[in-house]
Parts: sequence; C-alpha cells; structure tokens
Amino acid sequence: MTDVEIEYCVPCGFLGRAEEIQHHLLQQFGQRLDRVALVTGDHGVLTVSVDGERIWDKSEDEYDPDLILRRVRPHVGT
Repeated sequence: MTDVEIEYCVPCGFLGRAEEIQHHLLQQFGQRLDRVALVTGDHGVLTVSVDGERIWDKSEDEYDPDLILRRVRPHVGT
C-alpha cells in the first residue's frame, strides 16, 4: 500500500489546493492508498510525496491535478 503526503503553505492559503489534490487522489485510488496526509508548511510550499519520494512540486511544476494523478499512479498500480 501507499502513503501520500501533501505539504502545503498555511500562510499562502494553499489549504484549498491541498484538499483538492487529496480529494482527487482518494477518488481515483481509494482503498489502494494507506494514507493521504495533509502536512502544514510555510514559505510557499506545495508538494506531493509518495512513500517519502517527492513526485510533484509547485515550484517546478504547473498546478494540474491530473498531472499529479498520473505521477502517483505508477506507485499504486492500476
């Protein structure tokens, strides 16, 4: 099973985006995920990590929930 962490900047107001990512992941992969955790951060952070490996970072990638799903998919199988 797979653990996903979504770290988001609280002062920046990224909670909504983090919740949107969490919702899409749970809707797509459901019980194949052990955990989808929201982790508070600061300094503009918005990242997604799977089993400790960062697979998406707002500072490097455009915000696209479908892209995030595509990057998570290989970690949970299809």
